[in-house]
Amino acid sequence: MHGPDLTRKIGTFRMSQSTQEHRSQSPQQLRCAVITVSDTRTPETDTGGQGVVDRLLAAGHVVNHRTIIRDDPQQMRPLLLALASRDDLDAILLTGGTGIASRDFTYETVSALLTKPLPGYGELFRMLSYQQVGAAAMLSRAVGGILGRKVVLTMPGSPAGVQLAMEQLIVPELGHLVREARR
Repeated sequence: MHGPDLTRKIGTFRMSQSTQEHRSQSPQQLRCAVITVSDTRTPETDTGGQGVVDRLLAAGHVVNHRTIIRDDPQQMRPLLLALASRDDLDAILLTGGTGIASRDFTYETVSALLTKPLPGYGELFRMLSYQQVGAAAMLSRAVGGILGRKVVLTMPGSPAGVQLAMEQLIVPELGHLVREARR
C-alpha cells in the first residue's frame, strides 16, 4: 500500500515510511575523519577537503581527524585501518584520487579494504554527475562501503565533485548509513 499516509514527497522521489523511520532513529551528530588524497594540495590550497569539512560542520557533525596524504597506497592503507579502529569516529570521507590518471590509487586502495561495498553510492554519484558534466562522469571512480563498522566514502577532489557528493548524497544519508553500519 503506497498512499500519502505511507510516503512523503522529497524532491522528485518519494521516501517510504520505513526510510523516514530509519532516518529519524539515526544519530544526528556524527564524528568524522576527512582525508584529502593529493600529491600537490597543502592546507592552504585544499579546497576539496575544506568543502567536506564545511558541509559536515554545517550539518552539525564533528570532524575529529583531518589530514592530507599523498596518493600512495602504502600511506593510505595503514591510515584507513588505524582510523577504522578508532572509537571516536563514525565515518571516513576521502576526497581526491578517484580518477583514472596513473597516480590515482584511492579506488584500488579503498575497495581492497571494504568489508561491505556500497555499489549504489558510486552509481548514484556518477548518475548525478552525468546530469552536470555529461559522459565525462564515467571518469569518476567514487566508491563507498563499510570498513569494520565505519562508513567510508570517496569523492573527487574538485570543489564541484565535493559539492555534489556532500549535498546530494553524503549529508542527507550519512546518519542512516552509520546507523545501519553499527547494527
